[in-house]
Amino acid sequence: MAVPFSAAFVPAFFARPAGAQATDLATLLDELADPQQERWMRIERQILREWGQSGSATIDYLFQRGQEALQAGQAETAISHFSAVIDYAPDFAEAWNGRATAYFLANRLGQSLSDIEQVLRLNPHHFGALAGLGQIMEQLERDQDALRAYRASLAIHPHQQGVIDAMRRLELASEGQAL
Repeated sequence: MAVPFSAAFVPAFFARPAGAQATDLATLLDELADPQQERWMRIERQILREWGQSGSATIDYLFQRGQEALQAGQAETAISHFSAVIDYAPDFAEAWNGRATAYFLANRLGQSLSDIEQVLRLNPHHFGALAGLGQIMEQLERDQDALRAYRASLAIHPHQQGVIDAMRRLELASEGQAL
């Protein structure tokens, strides 16, 4: 099955998130993008904490239940929790990302791709969604698409060792192929 991959999946890097916290988040993203940043782990945690807050205690509770199910390896339960969050808060990108991850773990790649597209529509700076997109493209043996997604993720967050390793692996594999 061919899964469509479009430039719409790869965000415009100069767009900034909307909302009251946009300036702080934009500053954090700028700091994270610096390859020489020594405090990147702290900055990454701050960004993920901001992204993980819906603004509603009830939604945050349901979201946390989905996260716990993911951590316990219960993909179907996580899908149910994240779907409930999406029903009530369709603009909460992290719920889409959580469900995309759960779909990936359940080997439901088409649904995972669809949710990643939503994540990137809502939050074009979501380096985790871009890395996940790369993993799916790699699994589908679409190495050039995987490399594009990995590069986009690293442009936002250049400190992701797993993504760096995946890119090296793909680049080494492609060096052995005739052009």
